[in-house]
Amino acid sequence: MKRFKVVTLGCRTNQYESQAYTDQLRQLGYVPALEGEEADLCVVNTCTVTESADRSSRYEIRSLLKQNPRAKVAVTGCMADSASNLLRAMDERIEIVPNGKKDQLVAQMLPEQENFPEFHIQAFDAHTRAFVKVQDGCDSYCTYCIIPYVRGRSRSRTIEDVLVECRKLVENGFKEIVLTGINIGDFEDQGKRLADLVRAVDQIEGLKRLRISSIDPDEIDEDLRDAVLNGRCTCPSMHIVLQSGSNVVLKRMNRKYTRQIFMQTVEELVRLKPDFTLTTDVIVGFPGESDADFADTMELVSSLPFAKIHMFPYSKRERTRAALYPNQIPPDVMNKRKQALLRLAEQRGFALRDQFVGRTMSVLLEQNEEARPGFLSGHTENFLRVWVRSGSYQPNDLIDVELVANEPDGLIGLAR
Repeated sequence: MKRFKVVTLGCRTNQYESQAYTDQLRQLGYVPALEGEEADLCVVNTCTVTESADRSSRYEIRSLLKQNPRAKVAVTGCMADSASNLLRAMDERIEIVPNGKKDQLVAQMLPEQENFPEFHIQAFDAHTRAFVKVQDGCDSYCTYCIIPYVRGRSRSRTIEDVLVECRKLVENGFKEIVLTGINIGDFEDQGKRLADLVRAVDQIEGLKRLRISSIDPDEIDEDLRDAVLNGRCTCPSMHIVLQSGSNVVLKRMNRKYTRQIFMQTVEELVRLKPDFTLTTDVIVGFPGESDADFADTMELVSSLPFAKIHMFPYSKRERTRAALYPNQIPPDVMNKRKQALLRLAEQRGFALRDQFVGRTMSVLLEQNEEARPGFLSGHTENFLRVWVRSGSYQPNDLIDVELVANEPDGLIGLAR
């Protein structure tokens, strides 16, 4: 029996694609290699968004090469495009599959096979929510970002293709679907936009929750806002990308919005749906970021209902304009700002959760975690983390929970 391993780094789009490889290989008779077992085929889906991601990608490749000395090794993902020669030089067994040919990876690695399964997913291993890629590529060319160079131009799947895949996931027991892409706000299918896709998926019988992954604030127009806030099972929470609270920095980043647009977008969502919360991404230490610029970010974070903030120290990427900018921020200053923002983000998340103590809300249970033996963690519709005693419950149960206490790592809930 042939065995395989798939290692995934980076974004939700990569996670979707790796799941598609897993499903394809299973349909071809391969089985996942267990801990300590050698694989016949290894796939590393790399990330190159930061230098740290590059290091992690190289580490995973070396580990698989060492642990699976007879395996074929496919390397794909963004680092496969940005540093293909470097990766090939690591070992002659490595076969590079560029992003543009990701859907052909299994066929390229197994040319002796016939009748390859479609590059779709039927499940999402080890997850209770399924990420579904609806769009790829990016046309924005933010000055710090290498992704448009390694993912290519923006392109979208058809709504019907997405619906077929989502229906299959629901049939297989998934209650929550997250629509994802590299720049999902660019989604377009014969004149239909993201709001049309959201409304179509929202009508799938049996689906309990629908979310949209990372999106820019200027892409949330009135139509999309209506689709999200007034859908049958759409969730009142979104990941809306900030990156900086300073207009000066946003302009140097080549972002297409201002801090005012970001704030107005969120404030209108909260006005129409008071339970609405958001998560976001922030870059600290962008070249030229002054103390006043960073203070603008801190002030904005203090004023809006952030459930969680993903914080990234600026990482210089070759081929990007920002790599050539003067006034690169020293590492010690960057780290000081990083720690200050992380502390504020924790405080803001705690304060937000505190407002919901005493409420009874629906929670989708997700996983057992070592941090709290005997508990399952999950999330409310508006993406507040909740801990519930496991008892007779298991991951993927959707239950009503009374929120009785707030702690640094989430709310404590009692199942009703």
